[in-house]
Amino acid sequence: MVDYMESYKSWLEADYIDSETKSELMDINGNDSEIKERFYKELEFGTGGLRGIMGAGTNRMNIYTVGKATQGIADYIKKNTSDGNIRGVAIAYDSRNMSSDFAKRSALVLCANGIKAYVFDSLRPTPELSFAVRHLGCIAGIVITASHNPPEYNGYKVYWEDGAQVTSPKDKEIINSVNAVNIPDVKIMDFDKAVEAGLYVTIGKEIDDEYIKNVKSQALNSDIVKSVADSIKIVYTPLHGTGNKPVRRVLSEIGFKNVYVVPEQELPDGNFPTVGYPNPEDPKAFTLAVKLAKEVGADVIIGTDPDADRVGVLVKNSNGDYTILNGNMTGSLLTNYVLSQRKEKAILPSNGAVIKTIVTTEMIRPIAKDYGVKVFDVLTGFKYIGEKIKEFEKSGEYSFIFGFEESYGCLSGTYARDKDSVVASMLIAELTAFYKSQGKTLYDGLEELYKKYGFYREGITSITLKGIEGTERIGFIMDTLRSEPPKDFCGTGVKWIKDYTKDNFKNVITGEEEKNYLPFSNVLYYTLENDDWVCVRPSGTEPKIKIYYGVKETTEEKAKNRIDDMANYVKKLIDEI
Repeated sequence: MVDYMESYKSWLEADYIDSETKSELMDINGNDSEIKERFYKELEFGTGGLRGIMGAGTNRMNIYTVGKATQGIADYIKKNTSDGNIRGVAIAYDSRNMSSDFAKRSALVLCANGIKAYVFDSLRPTPELSFAVRHLGCIAGIVITASHNPPEYNGYKVYWEDGAQVTSPKDKEIINSVNAVNIPDVKIMDFDKAVEAGLYVTIGKEIDDEYIKNVKSQALNSDIVKSVADSIKIVYTPLHGTGNKPVRRVLSEIGFKNVYVVPEQELPDGNFPTVGYPNPEDPKAFTLAVKLAKEVGADVIIGTDPDADRVGVLVKNSNGDYTILNGNMTGSLLTNYVLSQRKEKAILPSNGAVIKTIVTTEMIRPIAKDYGVKVFDVLTGFKYIGEKIKEFEKSGEYSFIFGFEESYGCLSGTYARDKDSVVASMLIAELTAFYKSQGKTLYDGLEELYKKYGFYREGITSITLKGIEGTERIGFIMDTLRSEPPKDFCGTGVKWIKDYTKDNFKNVITGEEEKNYLPFSNVLYYTLENDDWVCVRPSGTEPKIKIYYGVKETTEEKAKNRIDDMANYVKKLIDEI
């Protein structure tokens, strides 16, 4: 641990730290615990980039920590590519406070290193950045966002030339390059000089048009949309984020006429005044949307998070109430829809593939099997789905059709390499039209899937452990689970223990071993004797330890009871540790 007080004093005395930052630091003078939290370490540049609370200090998101990260990336590009400086880096940002400042600082650091920066003229969705990297032929991309974190957070994600977030071993190499940078050594170029030199390039509408064209190419039923366009009603909320313009545009252009936007949440606002926690996984985020939906009689409610890569959906249940679909439910509905419609239209490839993360519902397997499509599992994080898409394109062995993760992110098509709530919103609206044309709702469609394939239910327990002690506690929990592995969950014995820090997995009943083909990761996965499963992992973006679990039953009630029992069991298990 660094000497946090010495680090604090050095920032107060340094010539390169601006007066506004020093004033903020003077305000905490004498507050030892606050100084310690801000300076006891450097904000970690991990495999997903940076994410942290905004403010002054080495352990905070600010123009200096962002500059350090960008200098490290610039050093890496110059050292490891022959033409990276010419190909340049695309930069996008969302609606969070300071996002535009962090984007501009990143660009000017790149420019100071002779690397061209393509910067969007205003906020844009993360998936459009993924698209832009490949469309412009850039060597890399940067997006300033903290996704669905609370308002005090911001973040910084790095993409490579394939349009996906960086994966191993490049992620570790970039981390080492960033860690080697000292903040006083970060290079900055004057904005006017960067523009004059042709190094700072503003991008906008031309990328929007190409991106939307690619999103619309994933639509499957324009005739059905037109047939119900006059009667179908959609309520949409961007939750003060970047989705407002692209989602409304694509829905309009494929034929939807009655799209009602929640007025209180329409405009970008980094304080997220109506929600606080702008997460489409949280039913409370949809309070205003539900109110509007009841007023207009909406068929579906769609919401996107601040950087528009995750989507939440609410539909009317059998009682006529709006109920939220979790990411597994939405993903299952969309997977079945995309596969069924592609088969019906004879555009389903014979070597088709669907990709999901290891903590995503197992319901996808029987659905994919019915359509002769192979399912691939990857580690948690959409970057691994992006990596798999790239692998398929190189080998030609499989054709990617659809991918999703339980945390409300999915992608149809290969124009992007990250989850995209714009294409998801379009397909959800189209699926709503598809069912409406048959006199059904999305809820009816989901019930049909459960009756056909079994009542799959999944849950997640997230335990927040903040600060220094929290980090240590999370490590202790993972260490304890490895040294003293649970023998059962809810009375059902453990069959397989999959420790993703090891080369092989073990069947604890038979002693059989199975090779781990995925990258090493701090993840523990348990398959039970009845094929239920439990997975434990620290969050890569928040101070949390997450426990995922899934069951399958013959009725909805049995599945709900089993998942509730599992939730109570894992909570008790972690509390005891």
